[in-house]
Amino acid sequence: MKPAAAWVCSQIEEGILCSAALLTPGEQRAEWLREWRGELWHAREATRFDKEITWEGEKTILRFCSGSIQDAFAMRKLRGAQSAFRGSAVECLLLLLAMFMASCLLYHVLPEVRAQNHPSLYQVNSNLIMIQDAFASSDSLATIPVEKYRMWKSRQQRYFDGFAFYHLTKENVATQNAVKQRWKVAHGSLNLFWMLGLPTLISSESPDAEGRTPGIILSDAIWRRDFQANLHVSGHIVHVGHDEFRVLGVAPLGVWRLPGNVDAWVLEPDEENRGVGYVIAHLTALGRSQMSANRIEIVSSNSDDSNEELCGISFANRTKGPWGFFQFALFLAFLALPAITSVSFGESQFCSNRPSWTNRVFRWMFLCAKIALLLPTVYFASLDLAYWHAPIYSVGAQYVQLISSFTMGLFGLRWILLDQRNRCPVCLRRVTHPAQVGLTGRTFLAWNGTELICTGGHTLLHVPAMPTSWFSTQRWLYLDSSWKSLFVVSSSG
Repeated sequence: MKPAAAWVCSQIEEGILCSAALLTPGEQRAEWLREWRGELWHAREATRFDKEITWEGEKTILRFCSGSIQDAFAMRKLRGAQSAFRGSAVECLLLLLAMFMASCLLYHVLPEVRAQNHPSLYQVNSNLIMIQDAFASSDSLATIPVEKYRMWKSRQQRYFDGFAFYHLTKENVATQNAVKQRWKVAHGSLNLFWMLGLPTLISSESPDAEGRTPGIILSDAIWRRDFQANLHVSGHIVHVGHDEFRVLGVAPLGVWRLPGNVDAWVLEPDEENRGVGYVIAHLTALGRSQMSANRIEIVSSNSDDSNEELCGISFANRTKGPWGFFQFALFLAFLALPAITSVSFGESQFCSNRPSWTNRVFRWMFLCAKIALLLPTVYFASLDLAYWHAPIYSVGAQYVQLISSFTMGLFGLRWILLDQRNRCPVCLRRVTHPAQVGLTGRTFLAWNGTELICTGGHTLLHVPAMPTSWFSTQRWLYLDSSWKSLFVVSSSG
């Protein structure tokens, strides 16, 4: 090999060694660099042929230099395993905090999810009910003809002092921008929004005392999708089928909790309404006294003197909100927790070296902090899963929230207990280095199980392979100060 080529190769090899040294801890960098340079000198001497370095020998030296990179990475991995931060209580809390922040961020980013906690969702008048056929299989079915609604409204009622009606259709809609869409439209009586007490944003005018202003009210989703969230949308003309209506305003996201995922509401006189739909009624004091379990039985007299069995359903079930479902799911999770894991943290009375009161207080504070971070994480994560792409009121989404809250709460609490049982009661670090002790055939004669150790030199954890009458749960063995000399490297790393 020519001297120039040998010089270039030597500079490359030196660069590799210096790069490997940069990967090592700062206090050990100079020592490792001297070690590698010494080994490099011996490698060059071993590969010389007649005092000359050949290409084959240079390849061998380069492979040796690349090995220094592997040594440096192995050293960093070992140092990371001995890091005081790894497995610590702070690391655990930061992990839970990151999960909470991620679920909370999704909650604020997704408007459908955020709308679930909108106050207007749960401000429906408690005296309002929805009347339907008593034999209807679901409260989402339209069962009341508009003729019956007109008859009830025209007569004096003992139990009701107000009625509203709407029915659902799918119609072709054209806006002023000539954009044609197919919307799900609710044709309702003029007093529908007034009776329900639903707010309207960006309204061009205030309706009279009973909200009797004909026109169309847009949903928040349609307003943003087809009108680009135009703040001056009031007064625009929208063609619904063969009719045209003036935009009265925009309903805030989440205010509609009646049957039907509605895109817009057309408010028009009663004579314009037709078909079979839904009737909302307002109870008098006498009617309120007849309510039982959020229902009231109604017998309606028809024009031919026949009777029809109806029922009035309260809006209580539709205005519970996600918080109630979360509380119920969490209650079930706490009840089911002992069935899938032990709630004991292990025995320690077999050793005289007990932790101080300060250590015990910090241990319980750490457990409470983990639970305090887990519960809101489960709440927001269950909302994200249930409502990220669901209607404002959806029975399916409620079941998703209930199941996801229960599952995440149950297994989250289980993980917290398992994590707590594997943490040293003194320093709250996870015990490591499991070792099998004893023989399975001598379970009833001698100790048999897994032994783990705190790298800080505080405790040993004994976990039985099979619970017995004399060794039924894990035990902590606290080490005295004479053991500290064996853990100098680990505790200082």
